Amino acid sequence: VGKFAEADGGTLFLDEVGDLPPSAQVKLLRAVQDGEIDPVGARATVKVDVRIVSATHRDILQMVKDGDFREDLFYRLHVFPIHVPALRTRRSDIPLLVAHFLARACEQAGRRNIGVSAEAMELLAACDWPGNIRQLENAILRAVVLADGDLLTPAEFPQIRALVEGIELNYSQQLRWL
Repeated sequence: VGKFAEADGGTLFLDEVGDLPPSAQVKLLRAVQDGEIDPVGARATVKVDVRIVSATHRDILQMVKDGDFREDLFYRLHVFPIHVPALRTRRSDIPLLVAHFLARACEQAGRRNIGVSAEAMELLAACDWPGNIRQLENAILRAVVLADGDLLTPAEFPQIRALVEGIELNYSQQLRWL
């Protein structure tokens, strides 16, 4: 069963819709506009009732202007836009996100809950997070997996410290921290 058929009667989240190739944009437009899909191996189209929530990091409007994204699909998906600013512009969210990702990472790694030192939190708050929330989530997961103690310190975030301090890392340093 495809994702649209599985989501029939519900909501389907499409992440990074700006990365869709033109052929997929045509199929998505048909599903959104007509409520019809062509399941693989089926002899006829199937009607679906799906609410679409889509996200992207790209400037879709510019992609439409450049001819890289279908204008008709853009307007079908752009019914209720929500702009989420970059993490660097909402630093007050960082402690809450760290707590959330820390609890999740501890559970995934099978570790009891560990804490974050004030110095590490200051370091995390000072970072511009070019990769936004995903980068923060991955930094926390990596620190939890590699940490020996019950408290994350700046030592568990060497790549973040390098970003904040503007230190260029050579390839072997990056590999050592992977």
